[in-house]
Amino acid sequence: MNVDAAVAAVAAIAGLCTGVFAMLAFRWSERDQAKPTRTSLHTDAVLPPGVDTVLSVLRSSAVVLDEADAVVKASSAAYALGLVRGGKLAVEPMMKMARDTRRDGEIRQVELDLPRRGTGRGEALAVSARVAPLGSRLVLLLVEDLTEARRIEAVRRDFVANVSHELKTPVGALSLLSEAVTDASDDPEAVTRFAGRMQIEATRLTNLVQELIDLSRVQNDDPLEDAEPVRVDELVAEAIDRCRQQAGAKQITMAAGGTADLHVWGNRGQLAAALGNLVENAVNYSPARTRVGIAGRRVPTPRGDLIEIAVTDQGIGISEKDRDRVFERFYRVDPARSRATGGTGLGLAIVKHVAASHGGEVTVWSAEGQGSTFTLRLPEAGAVRDRAQPADLAPEALDDEDRPYETFNEPLPAHPAPEVLP
Repeated sequence: MNVDAAVAAVAAIAGLCTGVFAMLAFRWSERDQAKPTRTSLHTDAVLPPGVDTVLSVLRSSAVVLDEADAVVKASSAAYALGLVRGGKLAVEPMMKMARDTRRDGEIRQVELDLPRRGTGRGEALAVSARVAPLGSRLVLLLVEDLTEARRIEAVRRDFVANVSHELKTPVGALSLLSEAVTDASDDPEAVTRFAGRMQIEATRLTNLVQELIDLSRVQNDDPLEDAEPVRVDELVAEAIDRCRQQAGAKQITMAAGGTADLHVWGNRGQLAAALGNLVENAVNYSPARTRVGIAGRRVPTPRGDLIEIAVTDQGIGISEKDRDRVFERFYRVDPARSRATGGTGLGLAIVKHVAASHGGEVTVWSAEGQGSTFTLRLPEAGAVRDRAQPADLAPEALDDEDRPYETFNEPLPAHPAPEVLP
């Protein structure tokens, strides 16, 4: 009997010890799980409540660093800018700012120029970095990309400077000529000569102001609000009439050809101004007794048919280094010649904006001494074409063999038409 009681007591003690050890092991496991590990430091769990949601809606690139300078949270924009690489902040000046802010708790802001990631160009990435403490252990870094804003500001600054210079030239000339007229009041021949010069400068000033107004309008207005089907033949005829006097003075022959009965969809006034600028440039930069051709044709593409309007001249041509810049505002290949012809340097910029706002493009082929071909590509007014075209004549069945430059009485130089982008 005593033996049985002893065995029962030993069993009870053993069960109690087992329960105590199991409870201690469970508590120990919970304590280990509650400890922050190296992995858990890089999860959203260490962020204060609500911070992750706020960071997800910010436009700025956001990076959260812990006390070991490891990245806890980073937005996709931060990776795209190359700020974060391999779980670390890759920009040393920003890292130094974060450490200083963690030490004294002060908010810091600085603008930096960073090299672009993955490009062979020497362009810099302009950013504004702001660092602030986030709780007791974390630091928040917000980065704004200022590259586009700086580019726009530079363009605006250059534009104002160019406008000031261009306006000052004719205004200064008018002032000097008016003084000359006053001094030569007793010389009718001199007065007549100076008055003629004043008319030329006044015309140049008027043209410059008008083109500035036109450029502002095509940049700010939506041409498709007042869009309508526009006949290409009418645009070509209007452009030729606009330049008939200048062409006649230089004995330049103007020829129109290509596919008939083409229509584009857009603002008639803007399209007429764009094509008129191209034809006017061709006449102004062509030698006497040469030819200027304007031709339209339909070009099928996978995204729909395009209408090409090509303006070809036999002028001085454009060098390769100037070819990519001719559509910039106020850019002139030959400034002296541009002033002699009354050019403002805004005509091709207007053409570029009109083409882009109508869903098209303008390209140039040129060679020095051989002339130039400017090609305006615009989407076709499909509804008009469907009504005018027989139902059994599919677009693929159209005969495309009458090339634009083969419809004149005499062949123009064999300028290759730029390939249409798909």
